[in-house]
Amino acid sequence: MYQPIEHYGLIGDMHTAALVGRNGSLDWLCLPYFDSPSVFARVLDEGKGGFFQVQPEGEFVSKQVYWADTNVLVTRFFTDSGVAELIDFMPVANGEQPHYSQVVRLVRGVKGTVSMKMSCQPALNYARDPHSVRGEGKSFVFEHKETSLWLESTVELVGDDQAAKAIWQTSRGDEQVFTFGLHEPQDAHRMVCTRETGQQAFDHTVHYWRNWLKKCTYQGRWREMVYRSALTLKLLTFQPTGAIVAAPTCSLPEEIGGKRNWDYRYTWIRDAAFTVYAFLRIGFTDEAAAFMQWVEARISDLNPDGSLQIMYGIDGRKDLKETLLGHLDGYRDSSPVRIGNGAYRQLQLDIYGELMDAVYLYNKYGAPISYSFWSNLRQLTNWVCDNWQEEDEGIWEVRGGQRHFVYSKVMCWVCIDRALRLAEKRSFPADRDRWLTVRDEIYEDIMAHGWSEKRQAFVQAYGSNTLDAANLTMPLVLFMAANDPRMIGTLDATLLPIEEGGLMSGDLIYRYDVKESDDGIAGEEGTFNICTFWLVEAMTRAGRVNSEYLKKGRMIFEHMLSYANHLGLFAEETGPKGEALGNYPQAFTHLALISAAYNLDRTLGEQ
Repeated sequence: MYQPIEHYGLIGDMHTAALVGRNGSLDWLCLPYFDSPSVFARVLDEGKGGFFQVQPEGEFVSKQVYWADTNVLVTRFFTDSGVAELIDFMPVANGEQPHYSQVVRLVRGVKGTVSMKMSCQPALNYARDPHSVRGEGKSFVFEHKETSLWLESTVELVGDDQAAKAIWQTSRGDEQVFTFGLHEPQDAHRMVCTRETGQQAFDHTVHYWRNWLKKCTYQGRWREMVYRSALTLKLLTFQPTGAIVAAPTCSLPEEIGGKRNWDYRYTWIRDAAFTVYAFLRIGFTDEAAAFMQWVEARISDLNPDGSLQIMYGIDGRKDLKETLLGHLDGYRDSSPVRIGNGAYRQLQLDIYGELMDAVYLYNKYGAPISYSFWSNLRQLTNWVCDNWQEEDEGIWEVRGGQRHFVYSKVMCWVCIDRALRLAEKRSFPADRDRWLTVRDEIYEDIMAHGWSEKRQAFVQAYGSNTLDAANLTMPLVLFMAANDPRMIGTLDATLLPIEEGGLMSGDLIYRYDVKESDDGIAGEEGTFNICTFWLVEAMTRAGRVNSEYLKKGRMIFEHMLSYANHLGLFAEETGPKGEALGNYPQAFTHLALISAAYNLDRTLGEQ
């Protein structure tokens, strides 16, 4: 039976990540990297997907927490005969040896005696390829035509043609260890599976995460949620390049049984501004610098026409061809299951504004950018001046055809505005006269065509009357004052229930009304978590003039926090029953949480 998406915790080592359910089942893992083929994918097909499960025999109740200030996950099992706990983590490289991804699972007896069972059944290459099982005693290998996996244990294992299993009794003070990873006999860096090495790996991993979190400068309200979001974002960072995946999963649905299922194991350019801003605001300058280096590498490898792709592989590759995995049922029969993402070929003009804003913020709060970096940015800015009047697919990557999306035009304005500011601050050579002229043209064009007199609000696209939550970012990017009558009108229109033409469902918000906006995909979706945090930020800024918006914004923010799961994690969307929907956990959501918490806390302090 499928676990609810929100019942999973995340572990990882900044190369890949795994989902572990409250039932002790590891149901998603790709090796060796985030975007490698899966070895466990039960979250996408409970029958064929593969899993690594550790749990008591018989009935039990479970509770799941993170070890304080770390990404070490603890699942505690309560049975009639006793209590046992499962501690899951992936050791982090110490920098002295080559990295080697492996999962460590410690089983400890807490009270009484508990009969435990383990079953490790990989399904390689998204469950497309068969494997054989060989081994005896406490060590097994799962052999595949291209790669192999190993499982070692401190308890006796029994194998069959697909899996390795174990049954044992654990009592207070007992500890069993399981380690799992790619089988590379020539690599001597994997952990030897003993109780002592398991404890050493645990101690090292706890120390790493606590030492890393010490750099966080945020001391305001909601500190625990900000810390958890920062730890989650670090887990979603690909250490070799500094890139951040949008989510560690693919094809978790935006609607149960629907077709809105996408692969998010890649890095979007638009994440740049949100990532750099969030990390810089709470003291993680090294992470901001690493991601900026990744961005600079992309800028130095433009498309032949001078443009950028909207997303790239974590290693910088450009080809993200989308493929359907028809043999997998999908989470709760939500098909198709997709790997790759065809949106990489779309035109999304907003990415240039988000990128330039990120560079501007990094130059201001991080470190000065180089002249060669500026030369490429100058070329990009000129490209935007030449192409801002084009239609595009927009921030939401619609598949219903290109339009003149208002948010895209706003971010073209941001691109040129930040380029002008950066050129002025650093005295860089620039096409200032042209940039000033085009920036003003874009502004007036948005006012003429993006504003609806009928709705008294900015709308999704030229000629439409549909609202779009992305327009709430206008005051966040300094396009418009938060207390401007047009911005207040947009805010008030958005705050209406969706049945009355707004975008609200309780205190949560849809990105747009799918019944009014043809995005080219059938079905419905949940409220969009990042948009609710954008709403909070817009209300926070308006609240500096009207305190009622600030009070309401705080209430919405704190209500939104209550929709996190038991570990403080958010997916992309929240469904009609409060359930998590979409890929999980979602970097965008946690970035927006940090930003909203920072600005709301600061404004409340000023008040």
